[in-house]
Amino acid sequence: MKALYALYPNGRSAQQAVNRLRSAGLAEADITVMSSQPMEDFEFGRRDKATRMWWLACGGGLLGLLAGLGLTWVTETWWAMDVGGLPTFAWWPNVIIVFELTMLGAILTTVVTLVVTARLGRGSRLYDPAVSQGMILVGVDGPAADAAPDLRAALEAAGGEVKAIE
Repeated sequence: MKALYALYPNGRSAQQAVNRLRSAGLAEADITVMSSQPMEDFEFGRRDKATRMWWLACGGGLLGLLAGLGLTWVTETWWAMDVGGLPTFAWWPNVIIVFELTMLGAILTTVVTLVVTARLGRGSRLYDPAVSQGMILVGVDGPAADAAPDLRAALEAAGGEVKAIE
């Protein structure tokens, strides 16, 4: 069996299913929950909340800042030019370039982090069109063959219609 899941009409029954799957011996990372809307009122809606995206975006911004400073410094100092007694490396015109590259670094890092942490582009076996219509999917991807009956019972006990992907 490739996957086992059930659909639930509301967050309360989905939370019951998650709790029953945990009590059946599944780890938190092995339980998949999909919903068409945020479910922050329930525990399963907050389990993947903490990320390092802010720190990574700041790091990307810092790299962009350093790239902008390096680019402007190199282009203004490596070629001899007559600036009429003014400093060769001028801060005010360079602030625009440095700012844009700082934002580019932060934005690109944020997008890459989002794609990686949301697992976009990777096909999941667990999906049902009813999720788009308001149902909540709770399931297990790749359950052990000997654990399947217990998992099916846990999903049914919470009131869901259990489906298997063979």
